Amino acid sequence: MFKRVLNTKGFWKSVFSLALAFGLIFTIIKWAIEGFDLAFFTDRNPLWFFLTLIVAAFVYGFLVTFGKFRAKLKENDARQ
Repeated sequence: MFKRVLNTKGFWKSVFSLALAFGLIFTIIKWAIEGFDLAFFTDRNPLWFFLTLIVAAFVYGFLVTFGKFRAKLKENDARQ
């Protein structure tokens, strides 16, 4: 089932689009909590911040998309 989900058309596009949306929303909310201060980006090591953000966003996007596609495939199998 794992390989079947990964090879489903549109899976990886959905992973990356959800990861991008999560990364942007997370950054904006976190920045708002800090008071929209530019120091939010400059006080930390920017490379480390964006690297961890990209990894976290990808993991989130992968898990949510995997669950969505797996449920869709199981539903289609049950119909047949």
